[in-house]
Amino acid sequence: MKSTATLGDLRQWAIATLTDVSPSPLADADRLLTTATGADAAALRAFPERIPAAAAQQQFQAWIGRRRQGEPVAYILGEWGFMDLELAIDRRALIPRPETEHLVEAARAVRGQRILDAGTGSGCIAIALARARPDAAIDAVDRSADAISLARANAERLGTPWIRFLIGDWYTPLGARRYDVIVANPPYIGADEPEIHQGDLRYEPREALVADADGLAALQALISGAPAHLTRGGWLWLEHGHRQGEAIRGLLQIHGFDAIETRRDLAGRERVTGGRLQGEER
Repeated sequence: MKSTATLGDLRQWAIATLTDVSPSPLADADRLLTTATGADAAALRAFPERIPAAAAQQQFQAWIGRRRQGEPVAYILGEWGFMDLELAIDRRALIPRPETEHLVEAARAVRGQRILDAGTGSGCIAIALARARPDAAIDAVDRSADAISLARANAERLGTPWIRFLIGDWYTPLGARRYDVIVANPPYIGADEPEIHQGDLRYEPREALVADADGLAALQALISGAPAHLTRGGWLWLEHGHRQGEAIRGLLQIHGFDAIETRRDLAGRERVTGGRLQGEER
């Protein structure tokens, strides 16, 4: 593309380039163009005749090339928004998604001061809860030391350094600690499901996406192990696949939970299920 290309030229070229490879070519083009040029979204539409600096054009074109190959925008930019947070993000952790906001909202409504985020990844859930509940004691666990490193850096940068990060598989590093609420977005895609080979998921850490037993293995481990780490009347909230709600409700009931509830995502699909460990509420 010529070095005298305008914002409008670059935008239209990017949309056309990404149309057959991205589910969101317009949003991708705008996010990458605003970041590369420093122009905000309003300027892209109000001043399409502006000519960005040559270095900005080159950066933008390189990013579009990477996006056309399938690399997620979040990994290209090294940052991604989640609720009111702007998180550093890379291939050490999953990209935060809007569905997980429902999980945060459910956990935020639970009374109690002790919170566990199991499988913290980028730290998005723990940090969002810490900012909403600065009086809470929050532990965040992940089996990946790389993910913990990323989550800890995000917590420091976003003003929640009191979160305690622990390396280990689910409840393993916790000893006898108990919590008022446990929240988790574990891997829940079956190894044979085709989506693991499609779109952004191809670039994200497989161990954070795929679970045995048709995607239920991690969810089963979290539910069966939760009673040993919850206070009586404590809550467990889990994100899961949109076809797994019935199975999760059944597992929660088997393991001593009541007040079981499933919440739907913005597309109307079952996405988050929780229950209260039977006993007196705190």
